[in-house]
This record gives sequence, structure tokens and C-alpha cells, in this order.
Amino acid sequence: MITCSTVHKEAIRFHYNLSTIFYRLLWGAHIHHGLWVADEPIATAQLRLTQRLAEEAGVQTGDRVLDVGCGMGASTIYLARQFHCRASGITLSAVQARWARWSARWRRVSDRVEFRCHDVEQAAFTPHAFDVLWSIECTEHLFDKPGFFQKSAHWLRPGGRVAICAWLAGDDLSSATARQQVADVCEGFFCPSLGTCSDYIGWLRSSGLEVTASHDWTDSVMRTWEICHNRVRRTGMRHLARWLDADTATFLDRFETILAAYQNGAMRYGCFIAQKPAAADPD
Repeated sequence: MITCSTVHKEAIRFHYNLSTIFYRLLWGAHIHHGLWVADEPIATAQLRLTQRLAEEAGVQTGDRVLDVGCGMGASTIYLARQFHCRASGITLSAVQARWARWSARWRRVSDRVEFRCHDVEQAAFTPHAFDVLWSIECTEHLFDKPGFFQKSAHWLRPGGRVAICAWLAGDDLSSATARQQVADVCEGFFCPSLGTCSDYIGWLRSSGLEVTASHDWTDSVMRTWEICHNRVRRTGMRHLARWLDADTATFLDRFETILAAYQNGAMRYGCFIAQKPAAADPD
């Protein structure tokens, strides 16, 4: 695992409060990677990633879902509409939470979803409250990843599933260049640490969960950063970012870094599915 001591919780919150409108305008309702097959539109690739994760997790009609790091609520709303799930989304950003509530009303699913602005590392939910704990590209921002998975297992009902998509540090970081690339991504994208595939599997298993699937989707998501890097270069967004906030300018500068890290193996993109045993923590 690569760590970055300069990242602070309030910087993460500030980033998403400031940048949400730009994410929405320049990338779409889903602010996560796309899962590409060919040259399809961004929205199609982003939805495919959500659909694929739902398929891998075996999301079923009526499941109770906790979406950790729900962003503007697009995946939460998709699960509510597609599977009639009862879903709760949690985000560190008040701007994102308000946006998600508005989107739920617009999509007419506000009776089945709720969104709250809260730090999931400080959150408390009833034991066995959820059938699925869902998180796309949020665990990167957590400071105590093992502790989060321990709590997640407690929140799941016996037989419940964890469905995670995450940025990963590569397995081979023997070169100083690779380690620096990952450290630069952590700093620029407000990640206190990036775990490896082995780290995630270890954290899930240590929480008493059975890892039923793990996938490396790096090659299928890499186009995300080719598009983002080109858009930043063409639009001159960095000039606006420098005027708004120095950290946001650094964030944009690191688009090229994360693309290079994916290309040379310093970073990977992983999907993890785990299940809580049917007879687990009877409390």
C-alpha cells in the first residue's frame, strides 16, 4: 500500500463541493470510470460499469443497498429504478447530497432512495441493515480501509454482498518511478492511500467476508483518462482551476500521471465481490 500523509479529510470534502458542477458538465451524471468495449459514448461506458458491477454482485429486486461515496447519486438511482432497490447513498459532500436528492425527485424514486451528507468512517448503521454494500471509487479516499471493511461486514445481513470498484496500486512497485507515480496520484486525487489487489482481498477476508470474485478492468477503463487528459488540454480548464484553487490545478495536472500509471502497471483498476457467510455475527 502506498500512503500520502499530506491528504486531509477536509480537502476531500472541499474538492467535491467545489468540483461537482464541473464533473457533471464535463463528464456526466456518473463521475466514475467508463468500462469501454469500443468507441462508444462516455455515458454508455459509465453505465456499463454500473451494470457490470450490479451483475457481478447479484443485485436482486428489492435489495437494501448502501452506496458508499454515492457522488451525485446516479448509481444509487439506477439501482432503485432497475431493481426497485431501497437504497441509501452517503457522501462527504453536501453539494453532492443535495444534487442527488434533486436527481431522485426528478427521476421519481425519492420514495425508494435517501441521501445523506456524512463521513462513512464516522457513520453508524444498524447491524444487518443491508443486502448489498456498494462502492465505486470511494475507498481510495478512506483513511482506515481495514476498519471500514470490518464495519461493512457488521452492517450486512448474513448472505449479504460487498461490491467494490477501486483504484489500486500495482503489485510491482519496485522502481522509484512507479512508486512516485502512485504517490503523485494519491496527492493529486486526495487519496490518503492506495491499496493493492492483495491488500483489498486481505482486508475483505480479515473482516470475515468470502471473496467470490476479483477482476482487473484496467485495460477497459483506461480510455477514461485519455479522454479526460485531452479535454483538459483542449479546453484550457487548468487556467480556470489555477484561479479557483491550487489543489484543483494539481488535480488536473495529475490526469496525465494516472494515465501513465495505468499504462505502465504502477496502478490497476479492480472490482471485488465478497459475501458475508450465511451464519455470521448473530447479534
